[in-house]
Formats: sequence, C-alpha cells, structure tokens
Amino acid sequence: MKPTRRQFTWGTTAALFLGAAARAEKGKNFEVTRTDEEWRQILTPEQYQVLRKEGTERPGASPLNHEKRRGTFLCAGCDLPLYSSETKYESGTGWPSFWQPLENAVGKTEDRSWFMTRTEVHCRRCGGHLGHVFNDGPRPTGLRYCMNGAAMKFEPAGGESSGK
Repeated sequence: MKPTRRQFTWGTTAALFLGAAARAEKGKNFEVTRTDEEWRQILTPEQYQVLRKEGTERPGASPLNHEKRRGTFLCAGCDLPLYSSETKYESGTGWPSFWQPLENAVGKTEDRSWFMTRTEVHCRRCGGHLGHVFNDGPRPTGLRYCMNGAAMKFEPAGGESSGK
C-alpha cells in the first residue's frame, strides 16, 4: 500500500524530530562548552559546519586523508587527542578512517537522520561531531571510524602542529 502525502509528511517530520531530540540530548554535560558565537569565532566556517552543525565535508576534500606521518589527530574544537596515526588506514571512502579511537576520546550517539540509523561519533570533551562508525573495518576491531578531516587537526609525533 502506497503511503499518502499526509503520512509521508508526518513520517518525515517525526524522523527529523527524533534526530533533533537525539542531538539535543548529546549536547548535555560536556567539559568544554561555548556559545554559538564563540564557536564561530574560533572555528573556520567549514569546521563550524561539521563540528557544531553535524555537517559532512565532501569526500576526498581533506588534506588529512593523505596524512602519513606518525602523530596524533586532535579535535579541531578543543584539542582533545582523538586518534593515533597507528590506527589510521586507507578505507577508500574519501574520509580519514581509523579502526580505533584513543581511550576515553570519543562518545557515540544513535543518529536517525537521512532515513537510516547510524552511530554518530563525537568528541567526548566538547561534543563536536566527528563522523560515524561502521562495522566494516579491518582487524583487530572490525570497525571503521569514518571521520571528517575538518573536525580534526594533526599533530606530528615531533610536536610540530599542523594548525587549525
């Protein structure tokens, strides 16, 4: 049976509302909190769109996709270390991918946007949206943390920062 326009509209509205409710729940009790205007002042427009508005950068757009040096990937919003270069791998997706985050670095939230259920990954310290995690990664975890490069910055092992 084909849904009516009214059923489709109500279903779409409910899905968007549930997604917004999950995002609002995620926004509670983070160590680093700032006003929307403060975030806009410290982040580039692309970082703001990804970290604070849960946007997604174009695949292949991030220079971090090609980062091969030893070091640490940090949250672009609060500088929390998120991933070691030792867990980075080429997933072929167009986004920096990792098979494991650093301990106590990320949080996860159910994401029901775009008419599907995924697991959203966010910085556990500031709540910034990083990307999503999928069950199609390599050993030893079998996970693929598919991250937006705009949400991170890279600090080489020698300590020289790549900046925001």
